[in-house]
Amino acid sequence: MLIQVRGVVKSYVKGSETVLVLDGVDLDVDAGEWVSLMGPSGSGKTTLLNLIGGLDVPDSGSICVNDDEMVGRTNAELAAWRSRNVGYIFQLYNLLPVLDAFQNVEMPLLLTNLSRKERREHVMTALDLVGLSDRIDHYPAQLSGGQNQRVAIARAIVADPAFLLADEPTGDLDRKSAEDVLNLLQDLHTRFKKAIVMVTHDPHCAERADRLVHLEKGVIVADT
Repeated sequence: MLIQVRGVVKSYVKGSETVLVLDGVDLDVDAGEWVSLMGPSGSGKTTLLNLIGGLDVPDSGSICVNDDEMVGRTNAELAAWRSRNVGYIFQLYNLLPVLDAFQNVEMPLLLTNLSRKERREHVMTALDLVGLSDRIDHYPAQLSGGQNQRVAIARAIVADPAFLLADEPTGDLDRKSAEDVLNLLQDLHTRFKKAIVMVTHDPHCAERADRLVHLEKGVIVADT
């Protein structure tokens, strides 16, 4: 089992009120499996994604990845773990506008011991996989939304992470660009056996996954 979530509880304080976002969630994700998380706004989908990726910590419960417990690690330990294991794909790309495509994709590798030559080889391989090897010197403002998302996917996969986390990866794209991104994710999933946990509101997007997990009010109400 790649990811094991057990009894996870997460709440946030808003003013004088405590809002329970996740209420004892259990979830398993196998190596190479694609899981879609669906549910209404506020159901806890993105919170669960962030907990799995070590961007946040639960109030209680356990999160294990490859039998390693994430809960209880320091922020520095989590940051180092994320850089080795997790590739993130966000709805709004999160690219740095002052860096070109090559530099944006290279960023995760700057935390490694790879030489400049090795970093370049990794970046070019990733950009080639997403079909943008001819756009390496283009800045985000010079690229379409679909191209920017493909740059973001190249950045997510450049360090060969154990799994990908995608938060509404097609939410800001037109239908054709969304289909291109979904086809790319499908390719990564099929050819390279990448596990993917994806949050989406789009049933068409969700149906690409091996499993559909539906959350409501902080609990899983369906897992098919």
